[in-house]
Order: sequence, then structure tokens, then C-alpha cells
Amino acid sequence: MNKTNILLTICLVITIINAAAFIYTQYYYRAALRGKSSAILPVKAPVNSDIFMPATIDFAGEAAPIHRLDVEEALKKELIVNTYLHSHTTQILKNAPRVFAIIEPILKANNIPDDFKYLAVIESRLNPLIVSPAGAASTWQIIKATGKELGLEITNDIDERYHLEKSTQAAADYLKKAYAKFGSWTLAAASYNAGISFLNKQMKIQKEQNYYNLLLGEETERYVYRILALKQIMTNSEKYNFQINISYPAEPTETVTVDTTVKSWTDFALQQGITYKTLKRFNPWLRKTELHNPKHKTYHIVIPKNKQLYK
Repeated sequence: MNKTNILLTICLVITIINAAAFIYTQYYYRAALRGKSSAILPVKAPVNSDIFMPATIDFAGEAAPIHRLDVEEALKKELIVNTYLHSHTTQILKNAPRVFAIIEPILKANNIPDDFKYLAVIESRLNPLIVSPAGAASTWQIIKATGKELGLEITNDIDERYHLEKSTQAAADYLKKAYAKFGSWTLAAASYNAGISFLNKQMKIQKEQNYYNLLLGEETERYVYRILALKQIMTNSEKYNFQINISYPAEPTETVTVDTTVKSWTDFALQQGITYKTLKRFNPWLRKTELHNPKHKTYHIVIPKNKQLYK
């Protein structure tokens, strides 16, 4: 037998073996599907993809009527969405202690319920640099015109929407105004998304005074449910399979007063023993590399006490 015939014979044998193996596996796979040989198929443990639902829940002391089918389903939807956006929610849980340490005392000083910190969570995921397509900026997602109305300085050099303390105070001022209008913290929260005028108009058209009875745009209809969902997840994280071993605490800082023009924030940062990058981390409201300050307004620049953490 020559080499050509030997090669042809080997190829034929391999082909027959592969064909036999294919027929064998197909036969037993189909048999398994018919229940005749279940042992050859791996059995996967069932995965519970449903979500834990609380028996009761409230926003700012105002009970959500989750005994209603529509309310229960709307809340469950937001719980599912935010539980299975696992990486995003994990980052929120890790960042929350640092941000809440600043937000909570300001809300308390303004008699705003503590639950409104979760409004900041759903607005920005506590990302201080986030900007929406509509131009709403930073943690409280304040648009430029509203920010100016609320007393924030917004110029080429300074944008206090990125100043967590001052933007929180601005948000508190808005919420107090909204609560005075509606007499409901739930409606005040909804108005933060839809606007006081729009919400008031819809309440008149629909002859309703209860957020849960109002037909609104999808974003506003989901808005309070999203706040409730994040409150529930963040205060009961273990029930939603979040194990946060290390969170980010508030950092000790000190302030340096500036009341003159600053030609270079880089040089200023180096004089403080930090980099320009670190300066911007603690003061994202500084929008340019310099400061024009002809009226000698006083600004308080935040510097980390433990500078070695950034070297």
C-alpha cells in the first residue's frame, strides 16, 4: 500500500469515528430531553431572580401605599433595576458615607427630612462631576438657571453647583419652597424632577393631591419609587446581596482663605503641598486654572489634612 492510500485510509477512519461520536451524543442528548437519560445532563440549581419586598416603606415619614397593586409593582421594578445594576449600586454604597457626612447636617439644619439624601443618590449616583444632557450638574443635578435663582455663583471661573455644601443648601432652599406649596414631602420630591409649576398644573387637571394617584411622565412617575428603592437597598444592603467590606469615609480637611486674584491654581496647589489634581478633587467648583477676583470676594479652598495619602 503506497503512502497516498495510507493517508486516505487514516482520513476515512477519522471521519467515521467523528461521525459515530456525533450520532452518539445527539442520540443521548435527545433521549435526555425525552426524560430517558436525565443523568447525562448537568442539573443547574435554580436561580432566584425575584426581589425582597418590604411589608411597609415610607418617604420622609409619608407612607407609600404598597398594598396597591400598581404601587407594589412600580416599587418592585425599581428594586430589581437598582439591585441588578450591581456595579453602580456597589459604588454608591461605598461612596455614601463620605458624601452623606456633608449632606446630612445641612438637611437637618434646614429641617429637611433625612430621606432627601436618597434624592441626591438617584440624581447623580453621588458622582460630583456628572453632567446631564440637559446641562444639570453635579451631585444635586442643578441646571444653570435654577442654580443662579437659588443664589449659587456660576461664572467662567466658579460653578458652585459643584460645591457640595453650597449646592446642598440650594437644594434645601428649593425643597422648603416646594413643601410650602404642596404640604407633602413626597410631592416636593416629585417636583424636584418635574418642576413646581408642571406638577401643580397636573394636580389641577387631574384633580388629585396624592403623588401615587397622578399620571405623570415616565421619569417623574418613577422618580419617588427610585428614591424609595435606593433607601430600601442602602439601609438593608444584605437583603439585596451587597457585601460592602470597605466604604469611603469622610476625609479630614482644612480650609485656606483666598480673597485675591489667583494667577495659577497649579502654583497655589504646590504651595499647599498638593498637586493641582488633588486641589480639583476637593474643589471641583473651581472651573478654570486661574481665578479672576476683582471684587476681592472671599473663597474657602479645601485642602486634605493628610497630604501623604495623595503622594
